[in-house]
Amino acid sequence: MKDSIRKGYLANITDKYVRGQMDRRDFLRFAGKLGLGASALGMGFGNRPFFGMSSAQAQEAYQPSADVMAWLKDVGKPFAGTTLKLATESTPPSNAINSQLKKYFEEATGIKVEIEVLPLEQVLQKLTLDVASSLGTYDLYYIDQSWAASFSQDVFDPREQYSAKADLAMPNYNLDDFLPALVDGIAKYEDRWVGVPYDIPIFIMIYRKDIYEKLGLKAPATLEELYTNSKAITDQMGPNTYGYAGQMKSGHYSLECEWTSFLWGHGGSIFNADKKFSGNDEQGIAALDYYSKLRALMPPGVDGWTWDGQGQAVAQGVAASMLSWGEFFPYFDDPTQTKISGLCEAVVPPQPIALRTVKETGYGEIPGVGHQGGSSLAVSKYSKNPDAAWLFMQWATCADTQVGITVLGGGTGPTRSSVYDDPRIKANARVGAGTTRHLQVVRETIANHMGSEPDLPEWAQISSDTIPVGLGKYFAGGYGSSKEAMDDIAGQVEGILKG
Repeated sequence: MKDSIRKGYLANITDKYVRGQMDRRDFLRFAGKLGLGASALGMGFGNRPFFGMSSAQAQEAYQPSADVMAWLKDVGKPFAGTTLKLATESTPPSNAINSQLKKYFEEATGIKVEIEVLPLEQVLQKLTLDVASSLGTYDLYYIDQSWAASFSQDVFDPREQYSAKADLAMPNYNLDDFLPALVDGIAKYEDRWVGVPYDIPIFIMIYRKDIYEKLGLKAPATLEELYTNSKAITDQMGPNTYGYAGQMKSGHYSLECEWTSFLWGHGGSIFNADKKFSGNDEQGIAALDYYSKLRALMPPGVDGWTWDGQGQAVAQGVAASMLSWGEFFPYFDDPTQTKISGLCEAVVPPQPIALRTVKETGYGEIPGVGHQGGSSLAVSKYSKNPDAAWLFMQWATCADTQVGITVLGGGTGPTRSSVYDDPRIKANARVGAGTTRHLQVVRETIANHMGSEPDLPEWAQISSDTIPVGLGKYFAGGYGSSKEAMDDIAGQVEGILKG
């Protein structure tokens, strides 16, 4: 299909879906056929938390680099009066920039920045319509990693921008500072960079240190220890406090996320090297049996929770641990938000029993218990103000701005290596609002424990519908065994791949 026609169809079905004229299952199916890996549409991350500081706290915690501001003031003069537009999901970087940081950029350059923070399906709607029309309504694009292939030719490769526009290049911007695992796993499609790594939610292990110490337990280093610790807590403290909280809402992408971590951790994979669904092999069955055992130790109602319900269970003292997105940690540490400030600790995810290599999987799947869901920021090729947009993009993703995003309470891990070692980040590694004391765990998880889902157009339907619906049916007692459940899911996946 001609690319322009494909983009027009994609824009049309996305618009219909957002307007309620197409149901979710049909949208995922059609989007997959048109080459869009829309897995993140099941994430519900439009409600991702941002645990920011008050204005007074922010003023004390962070002031932008004088050198960066001086450069912006100088290089931004020709673009004063320009207005830039970005549509983005509610991410910690976007929220911090929009609410507390963009004023510095605007004051220095005279460029106005309009940021629309929207549910992810509406971000996709804006993006597909803009690309199909080539109107350049938006100057910058928020690119979920599952969209990289679809829009790789609609954005500038930042390496080319940096080298081609020396007069606009930020001193010491340093593209090599972005964490290599994120460049490869999020920002690249084939040999192109589709923007730069912008946001990296990733699974880490969070647990109640006080409860663990009270019962003589140590942080779970293995999946077996996670189970035995959770059982000890549930046995001794239930029904008031349970050992573990899951994100197990039937039919929701959150259930697929948690399942993949346990699948990868048992030496399994979603697809094998022959590109066949392998969640029903020996390792896959062992993973689902483990998940079932762990579910018995979770609070009632877990079948209705996404990551938000999971996080609230820990925040309210209903559960003592969770394997989930690291950006929740500052919330648990903020005394104005919860009653458990200072009581949680973070460690890397439990070690896998075994781990398949990338060569043993299909579609670029990377097994790892630290499930990730990152995104990139890019300049649109259709922008009427590409140079001004490039200035903003450099500023928004430079090391100094990432420090600001992080110390102001974003929670998610920086995408640059140097930011983790910045003195301002380390100074905030203490109990309280905007804490960064979990970030070295995030950094280690990215480097050594990160898991990435497969990249194929049909993954939209498979990850956000087929797998979590099947798993939900299994946990509701709809199958006679874990093997029967996974064989049924395997058959459905095979049918989808055959078209």
